[in-house]
Amino acid sequence: MFCRASAPPVARGLCAAAALALAACSPEPPATWSGYAVGDFVYVAAPLAGTLESLEVRASDTVARGAPLFELDAASETAARDEAAARLQAAQAQQANLEKGRRADEQAVIRAQLAQAQVALALAQREVERQQRLLAQGFVSLAQVDDASTRQRAAAARVDELSAALRVAQLPARGDEQQASRANVAAAGGALRLLERQLEKTRRFAPVAGVVNDVFFRPGEFVPAGQPVLALLPPGNIKLRFFVPEAELSGIRLGQSLAARCDGCGAPLQVRVSHIAGQAEYTPPVIYSNAQRARLVFMVEARPEPADAVRLHPGQPVDVERPAAGTP
Repeated sequence: MFCRASAPPVARGLCAAAALALAACSPEPPATWSGYAVGDFVYVAAPLAGTLESLEVRASDTVARGAPLFELDAASETAARDEAAARLQAAQAQQANLEKGRRADEQAVIRAQLAQAQVALALAQREVERQQRLLAQGFVSLAQVDDASTRQRAAAARVDELSAALRVAQLPARGDEQQASRANVAAAGGALRLLERQLEKTRRFAPVAGVVNDVFFRPGEFVPAGQPVLALLPPGNIKLRFFVPEAELSGIRLGQSLAARCDGCGAPLQVRVSHIAGQAEYTPPVIYSNAQRARLVFMVEARPEPADAVRLHPGQPVDVERPAAGTP
């Protein structure tokens, strides 16, 4: 509408009043930005597949860090662990056996045989001496002396043999055998630790403190490997997500403190901007043009103070107050 200077005064007055009325009717930007609360859930799953044996919590339960959550059927894992433990015991027993000599009773048998051989050697030596004296007196032949000497040498060899056998019985196994035995013990111990770790994976505990937001399986159901059984929501993982028009984006900065309201929350929530989307979107979707720039919005995320986070629930609508112009 244009007010001509040549128009009568009354007409000019009506024109000015109409202009002021149109200006008063022009839409003002809203005092708040609309959004909602969202949660970064912690999904708890078991890396093994199995039947859900027990469920220790229900939806909406508050759990502390380390609290038991659920357990899968562990019959096969327990059996494998027990078998590995038995294999480790066998390897340790074999290693201990190789690191010491033969049993005391076995060594006692060799000592008794050695004592008998030593007595036989003493008798053979005296017989040689006797035959040599008789040979000097002419009562026996040289062949008889040779026979006595042969028996004496055989008795001495028997003593040497049993002495060596006793030393061997007191020695541990060879170094290579002991090294192989130690390697077997280490391998059996590693297998046992692996299976114990597998068994531990059938029992899951709360990795963080929070509220059980949802439970996806019930006892008796089969849980695939890696499939979440329940979702936890720690208080610090609640945030607000709202949308700021493109024209007002310059007034938002990371770390900026804002006030937000929600139904039934009472006093305003103090939130701090933690993320500003790097890509714009439209609401509702339209073809971009300069004329539609007012529809261009950016998603912004803000995190409430820990004391205020417990007052929010995922999906709850919120209104974030626009800061006054010039507010740092």
